[in-house]
Amino acid sequence: MNAIISASDLREALAGAEPPVLLDVRWQLSAAKAAGAPPFDGRAAYAAGHLPGAVYVDLDRELASAPGGGGRHPLPDMAEFGAAMRRAGVSSGRPVVVYDGGQGWAAARAWWLLRWTGHPNVRVLDGGLPSWPDPLATDVPAPEEGDFAPAPGATGLLDADGAAALARSGVLLDARAGERYRGETEPIDPVGGHIPGAVSAPTTDNVAADGRFLPAGELRARFRTLGATEDGEIGVYCGSGVSGAHEVLALAVAGIPAALYVGSWSEWSSDPTRPVAVGPDPQ
Repeated sequence: MNAIISASDLREALAGAEPPVLLDVRWQLSAAKAAGAPPFDGRAAYAAGHLPGAVYVDLDRELASAPGGGGRHPLPDMAEFGAAMRRAGVSSGRPVVVYDGGQGWAAARAWWLLRWTGHPNVRVLDGGLPSWPDPLATDVPAPEEGDFAPAPGATGLLDADGAAALARSGVLLDARAGERYRGETEPIDPVGGHIPGAVSAPTTDNVAADGRFLPAGELRARFRTLGATEDGEIGVYCGSGVSGAHEVLALAVAGIPAALYVGSWSEWSSDPTRPVAVGPDPQ
């Protein structure tokens, strides 16, 4: 099953006999908060206009636990996550399509969580809301309760020790911007740099200027140059397990399975005993 869906294919699916559940997961990383700017309000953006029938899902509250020792976006409590998905109408036997404001990071986090907890049919709208050609809706739907029961472990998950080991024995990709990987700047976490052995692979290089993913062949070629192939052991991390999920999605489009280190740099850098590498080289 393809991990992404185009706007035209989604329109066709919504008109079919088994329309997918639509989840709106608009969210933005707000580094601007440090400068006093108000954080992005995904719920207000949803209220102003969303795909008809879509239900809003709050990344910070429903797709993650509160920040702490496990990083800025730890895994959510499974009972609370399952309840949130059922409220949104998610059932195991019905397709799900998730979208965000176009960056793809938040939608990928929802995609990854649903896949990791066993949902068999979930895709991301390629290009997000900006790709949708039809009028938006402002009414809030009241979906029928779903039956989805999370069963964690269907896809790969890494902890800090697993990420460190994979950086030595396989390929660990760092999905953050190159300057953060090199330690030249760190606007969010206490320490700049990267996990020793990790390879810089900014997730922004997986998409075209319009935010849509590059063709699968181009993505495979890109990851191959980074050492990531279909028969290898691949892991991904980022700042807090959001943009890293987008890279796992890009790898899935390319046909390459990968595990996600959800705690990512926000967890790794919070422990002063963990080693930190700086500069352009993995080590």
